[in-house]
Amino acid sequence: MDTVSRFRMYPTPTQEAALVDHCAHARYVWNLALEQWAMWNRDRGPTPGYGDQARQLTEARATFDWLRSGSQTVQQQALRDFDQAVRNFYAGTHRRPTWRKAGLNEGFRIVGGQASRLVRSGRKWARALVPKVGWVRFRLSRPLPESKSYRITRDRAGRWHLALTVVPDPIPAPGNGRVVGVDRGVAVSAALSTGALLLCPGLSEREQQRLKRLQQTLARSCRGSNRRLRVKAAIAKLHARAADRRKDWVEKTSTDLARRFDVIRVEDLHVAQMARRPKPRLDVERPSRYLPNGRAAKAGLNRGILANSWGVLVERLEDKAQGRVEKVSAVCTSQTCSVCGHCARENRESQADFRCQACGFQGNADVNAAINIAAGRAVRARRETPVRVSSKREPQHATSA
Repeated sequence: MDTVSRFRMYPTPTQEAALVDHCAHARYVWNLALEQWAMWNRDRGPTPGYGDQARQLTEARATFDWLRSGSQTVQQQALRDFDQAVRNFYAGTHRRPTWRKAGLNEGFRIVGGQASRLVRSGRKWARALVPKVGWVRFRLSRPLPESKSYRITRDRAGRWHLALTVVPDPIPAPGNGRVVGVDRGVAVSAALSTGALLLCPGLSEREQQRLKRLQQTLARSCRGSNRRLRVKAAIAKLHARAADRRKDWVEKTSTDLARRFDVIRVEDLHVAQMARRPKPRLDVERPSRYLPNGRAAKAGLNRGILANSWGVLVERLEDKAQGRVEKVSAVCTSQTCSVCGHCARENRESQADFRCQACGFQGNADVNAAINIAAGRAVRARRETPVRVSSKREPQHATSA
């Protein structure tokens, strides 16, 4: 699977203004192409393809000075990206293309000869040539890979990044025959069958208090005011800090597991479905009203699931330990004793405590579940091993260690 290597960019104020214009041009062209595609019906015939839209772009650039001031390369690439997004949608591999919003979808892609113009300017710095912007510096936080394209993005915190799509080499198996089970949770991000309890870092208590104060200030700010914009930027910085910490924890944890164990077993969870909001319950007696559906409690659980990066952790494990990740059914793994195999709901006394009603075994509930996952146990009364090997296999040309 392709991964993205991101590098932090540090443009000058003049360069930043030009990059913002490029983002606006790419977003404008994308939304125009999406509007043409969304207006299709049987009576109007086929919608314009990339060739027709490129000719329309040339006419629009001749008419509007704002569009002509930008880079034609950036704008044409936005049309190519949209055309590819439509193809992926019809192929069933991606979702339907959506609208790009200002402040949320800020970025553009550079492909071709200009994409290869990434020059090192020292041990820790490099620079990229952006059309109609010039050389923009970025920090070398990791080795610079070779790529035929790169994307420049701006997040909500105002940070600029240069992203390169690369195909990383999988981590070879250590060859020690060790098997580990990983139990994902909310209070404990990941419990290993070895007894280790891993916690995904988030915002500290002081940062959470600051976030709460900023959110209160945001609620009192007038829409469109400069104060509201400053508060939104401060909130975005805190969220970006938490996201960076989660990503760093996922990368380090997945790399460590792939290097230490030959087989990694995880629960077969559908995270996207688990994190959905509950459906409204219509009151039959009063059709205009709804019954309580536990939305507040479910929202808290969803935040806990997403804050612990359940899905991303397994995705990175599948990328790094290709063919060595096995998914075990999650049925009763937290209620089954890892010593005698007795399964009962009363075995788990609390979130952290496990006490078997049959043999008296006591231990951490998450570690007990991880041991069951490592052994392939997901049973009620049967002792079969319902294990499903991940579909992400190691490439045929790669050699296994």
